[in-house]
Amino acid sequence: MNIQVINREVIVDSIEVGGVASSSLFLIGDAEVIQLASAFDTPPESLIIGPFVPLTPKG
Repeated sequence: MNIQVINREVIVDSIEVGGVASSSLFLIGDAEVIQLASAFDTPPESLIIGPFVPLTPKG
């Protein structure tokens, strides 16, 4: 697979985020390396999985 990438200027006027998951990454631009890790030390029986709560809009 051959990929040609041409980096140009990125202009972002505004961003609206409707919600954030428990594990998420939001990136504008570029990065050479992204390394994410997490540890969860709570017992599985105490985990509560429910509906996502949306972020309240500004204004």
